[in-house]
Amino acid sequence: MKSHFKFSKQQRNGIFLLVFLIVALQCVYFFFNFSSEEIKVNSEALSAFNKEFDSLKAIKLEASKPRIYPFNPNYITDYKGETLGMTTQEIDRLFAFRKQGKFINSAKQFQEVTQVSDSLLNAISPYFKFPDWVENSSSNTVKKTVTKTVSKFHQKKDLNTATAEDLQTVYGVGAYYAKRIIRFRNSFPGGFIADVQLKDVYGLKSEVVKNITEKFTVKTPRQVKRVNINSASVNELVTIQHIDYRLANSIVDYRQKNGHFKSLSDLKKVNDFPVNKFEIIELYLQSENNLNE
Repeated sequence: MKSHFKFSKQQRNGIFLLVFLIVALQCVYFFFNFSSEEIKVNSEALSAFNKEFDSLKAIKLEASKPRIYPFNPNYITDYKGETLGMTTQEIDRLFAFRKQGKFINSAKQFQEVTQVSDSLLNAISPYFKFPDWVENSSSNTVKKTVTKTVSKFHQKKDLNTATAEDLQTVYGVGAYYAKRIIRFRNSFPGGFIADVQLKDVYGLKSEVVKNITEKFTVKTPRQVKRVNINSASVNELVTIQHIDYRLANSIVDYRQKNGHFKSLSDLKKVNDFPVNKFEIIELYLQSENNLNE
């Protein structure tokens, strides 16, 4: 046992130094306070800051909400109705009413047709925008007479020379769609070939197209060189509206397998042919016998 506790002078000095350091560190820890100082908070300043932060947050939230711009309730879509807060049933009632060829002419009539709540009507009705003749008219009889007035050809204005202001006289055409029609017409050097090209104006509903053609028609059609459907190549066909390379190849393949087209209407037999665009496509085509020219 004695050999275990026998140290040299250097070892004893090292042990004493270690003990001294341990005692010194313990004293420092005991007599000195290392805790952080308590942070004093100005409650009034903090409250004012929170109020300002909440107000800025409310302003940002309000700015992020979708804005509602004036609109004609007769042309509410599914998406528009949902964003306004209408239920599916209320939107369907509006669609069923419009399919009858009728138009809503007041906020009261809108509620009668859709059966929306008073609170929703009060929220959205300030944004209803009806044509001037509806707002200025005093009876439904006058409204119906205006909507059903159909001009003869010589009474109609030329669609290729009509201005945006002219088009806005049509029920259902506002400044936005009037400019869109003009822009689409001007994309063709010479303008429209026929009235049916109005169907290609994005977002323009069929009933609005009908309203336009009751007052306007193409009197100075753009001259085009029609392509013979029975001899046209793929590269010639793709120059025609609504015909891409896939459809052009399908037309040529059909012609090679089945022989010449007897009439342009036979194009509808081609696989994946856009039948709803046939009236526009045929403006650029002719059969061998000029059956549809």
